[in-house]
Amino acid sequence: MSERVIPLVDQRLQALAATIPSQAIAAQGLLSDSLGRPLHDLRISVTDRCNFRCNYCMPKEVFNKDYAYLPHGDLLSFEEITRLAKVFVAHGVRKIRLTGGEPLLRKNLEILVDQLANIRTPDGTPLDLTLTTNGSLLARKAQALKDAGLNRVTVSLDGLDDAIFRQMNDVDFPVADVLAGIAAAKEAGLGLDAQGQLTGLKVNMVVKRSTNVDQILPMARHFRGTGITLRFIEYMDVGATNGWCMDEVLPSAEVIAHLQQAFPLIPLEPSAPGETAQRWGYANAAGQFDPALGEVGVISSVTQAFCRDCNRARLSTEGKLYLCLFATQGYDLRHLMRQDGTTDADLASAIGHIWQHRDDRYSELRAHQPTDSAPAVRRVEMSYIGG
Repeated sequence: MSERVIPLVDQRLQALAATIPSQAIAAQGLLSDSLGRPLHDLRISVTDRCNFRCNYCMPKEVFNKDYAYLPHGDLLSFEEITRLAKVFVAHGVRKIRLTGGEPLLRKNLEILVDQLANIRTPDGTPLDLTLTTNGSLLARKAQALKDAGLNRVTVSLDGLDDAIFRQMNDVDFPVADVLAGIAAAKEAGLGLDAQGQLTGLKVNMVVKRSTNVDQILPMARHFRGTGITLRFIEYMDVGATNGWCMDEVLPSAEVIAHLQQAFPLIPLEPSAPGETAQRWGYANAAGQFDPALGEVGVISSVTQAFCRDCNRARLSTEGKLYLCLFATQGYDLRHLMRQDGTTDADLASAIGHIWQHRDDRYSELRAHQPTDSAPAVRRVEMSYIGG
């Protein structure tokens, strides 16, 4: 196994200026990048802080008591986030996901949820508004988030065994409290569709070969038949501080093989264009998909890149626009927005210009490069722009 290397660098300092092009780019909902990919999803990080220290995201060796987080004045205000969100929606965004860090650490987050929930697309459709959380604060916040207009929630949970879970979060946090948060989200109605069916409550499990492979089947058994969709994520080389090496990646094909030891599965069609997860449904005795048993998903960004369909942009907590989870630089929208005289049309032109020149496809290119060591280039950290 490769030696773990943790470079002590601050990924946040690298940024490109967001400029207004000489020829205006109007927001008409038809924006595409250089590879023909539309802008459909926006992930907004609302904080760079987290109360967990998962070693694949915020290892304690780097994010310790001396780590310098962003000062509050550098963060986008809720009003600034909402302003930018409206511009992105005019360009074609239909789904917004709030992330962190741990987004529920941002004080009064339900106020932002309410503001975003009131945004409508040009044809009058509400946004698909969702949030990713570690679940630690969800039990006390679920109802307020639902009341504010949050549609769905995804909870990160890397195992049911309490000892393994405490080892992975590295702050001795009990798994029971996360399960209580998931139960509270379900009770509040987060994830219910228009027909009252639970389709939008998801649990994500990052799989590391040396740590939690034996949790795959227990997790599947626990959530099967509950209406909650469990998704398994390959351990990714995001950022530069998690000591990533290919030895720790369990390919999604092996995850499915583990599951098929206990459950008959059949492949399902993607739920939407650009869907990152490959869907598998639990089959009944007749070998047909049984919606009552539910489904699982696998996200294979290491072994089966999905760059060609990627329609996601990421906005950092201090207003930098990133075009890829593995980006090395972002574009500073905050500086442009806070300049006197900058109009929404100016912001639309700047964002349009950036997206039209996007050609990112890191995971696709990585398949042809060595993957057995930590990245040699500085890349933005997952804890800074969200997963």
